[in-house]
Amino acid sequence: MAAAATNVQLIGGWPSPFAMRPRIALNLKNVDYKYIEESFAPKSELLLKSNPVHKKIPVMIHNDQPICESLVIVQYIDEVFTSGPLLLPSDPYDRAIARFWATYIDTKWFSSLSGIAKAKTDAEKATATEGLTEGLALLEEAFGKISKGKGFFGGATIGYLDIALGSCLGWIRVAETLSGSNYIDETTTPGLYAWAERFSSDDAVKDLIPETDKLLGFAKKRFGTPAPAK
Repeated sequence: MAAAATNVQLIGGWPSPFAMRPRIALNLKNVDYKYIEESFAPKSELLLKSNPVHKKIPVMIHNDQPICESLVIVQYIDEVFTSGPLLLPSDPYDRAIARFWATYIDTKWFSSLSGIAKAKTDAEKATATEGLTEGLALLEEAFGKISKGKGFFGGATIGYLDIALGSCLGWIRVAETLSGSNYIDETTTPGLYAWAERFSSDDAVKDLIPETDKLLGFAKKRFGTPAPAK
């Protein structure tokens, strides 16, 4: 049962992995909140008022105060709400490592993932695919070290880094459909393969990951994405 929250609203968009992150965190913390789907046509006054710098989702409004940027919001949720498990590790070094890899995902790896949907030429697709697979190999190795033999990057439960990467699983499935290849599988990334199954089936997550066909339709409309590989 969700814990009562003091005026928590979340402005998001269903295709956005970044907007999914605070929703997962709030679910894990058992915090009740009001979700507001942003239309972008045009951008709502609430979004522009709440995030005048970047003018983008997600934005969480807590006690009438806006917090922006997905990973910043997740950290805020972890610090403010104590009704669920810790999302960031308590050990300073482990916490730094989790933040490092989350930053890597956002600043380097995600551009390769989204690049597959945006690719207009075979060369662009090949470059994006190379970056995606190289990044997953690094994350597979990191998972082995960070999880310490447990089910998640966060240990026994979903944590900060799980949220950062797991929010992208819907778009990884889109990339797999478009290319006809499995980027997370039992052979090349066995750790991430089992992790993805656990993450996707968790009660805090399973209703939030968009259906692949729906995301494909969005990608075609937004980026002019070509038909999936046969």
